[in-house]
Amino acid sequence: MCKDAAVILRNALRPKCVDTDEAEEFLRLFQTEDPAMTDDRLRARIEEVKDEIAATGSYTHTAAELAFGATVAWRNSARCIGRLYWRGLRIRDRRQVSGARAIAAECTAHLREAGRDGRIRSTITIFAPDTVAAPGPRIWNEQLIRYAAYRTRGDSVCGDRRYLGFTDLVRQLGWTPPARRGPFDVLPLVVESEPGRPRYFELPEDAVLEVPLSHPDHPWFAEFGLRWHAVPAMSNMRLEIGGVTYPAAPFNGWYMGTEIGARNLADADRYDLLPSIAEGMGLSTRSERTLWRDRALVELTLAVQHSFDTAGVTMADHHTESRRFLTHLAREEDAGRACRADWSWIVPPVSGSQSPVFHRYYDEPDASVRPAFLPAEPIGLPAVMPDVAAQRCPFP
Repeated sequence: MCKDAAVILRNALRPKCVDTDEAEEFLRLFQTEDPAMTDDRLRARIEEVKDEIAATGSYTHTAAELAFGATVAWRNSARCIGRLYWRGLRIRDRRQVSGARAIAAECTAHLREAGRDGRIRSTITIFAPDTVAAPGPRIWNEQLIRYAAYRTRGDSVCGDRRYLGFTDLVRQLGWTPPARRGPFDVLPLVVESEPGRPRYFELPEDAVLEVPLSHPDHPWFAEFGLRWHAVPAMSNMRLEIGGVTYPAAPFNGWYMGTEIGARNLADADRYDLLPSIAEGMGLSTRSERTLWRDRALVELTLAVQHSFDTAGVTMADHHTESRRFLTHLAREEDAGRACRADWSWIVPPVSGSQSPVFHRYYDEPDASVRPAFLPAEPIGLPAVMPDVAAQRCPFP
């Protein structure tokens, strides 16, 4: 799709006036959880917001409202098992930052500050919202850090197969891969601060904390030269608070071992490493009845967990987080709130039946619940973008 077509698409998605009912509903929710918000202050704030919407088509959240909306959006994330920590989300209010280069710089700062030499902290950076006058910026990358993929001979691929299309896209924008291409080449950020004018920016090496992978019992494992980045920061989902949409609000938690070991490195449409791991273990792959996939999957996940622990980098395990999620569920019920959950995402991809989250049902997800993180809008070149719905939540 050409740039002119991208502009047409963006114009078709141009934001409309904020719904005053949505704004009021959010402010009333804010009051229920903020003891400092009296009834008189609430009434005054509602009138102030209505007047601003009437004059401009939108309104500006206070710093407290923005922080509350972001944390509750995490609390409402039905696909996230790590919501016990929702109150600890660190807010980086960058609504005044403009221009693609400055936005990319703030994304880099986000990675440095969230990474903290391995002591990962849940963080969100919120850029300007959509308004009637102008759309807010977009980050085209699905996550701030992802690895490139290159076609080699035949159907072979070097790198993360999921990002073949996105790699082609950034190369069309002018990005040149490293002279020696490898399976873990970090993709540049693509920022669209003006409709139809995306720009790419390389991430500095010191902003990308990576962990080399080894196995506690199999020395040969290290010979694969595997590694993975430490900060899983979703970057193209929309944050919606009280009718206001923030299209660029990258946020991160920390990894759960199964996300990397049982999905990113194991899935056939990603790195597809299970046959190689099974071979290294001396397992027969001629029959599914040997359960070679299962045995290799556990050892790959163990290697990931072991490597992050050895490096001193925060990582959750699926058994502990399953128990903690039930603690969160009980707290929400005690607070009189429904804790909606998507069972297929909450149950871990390894040893599901051995985790307590497997053995119960949950309130069904409700797409109308706000505040919320919502799927990314089309960016003008949707054919090359991966399906965001297929990604695991970046929080454990």
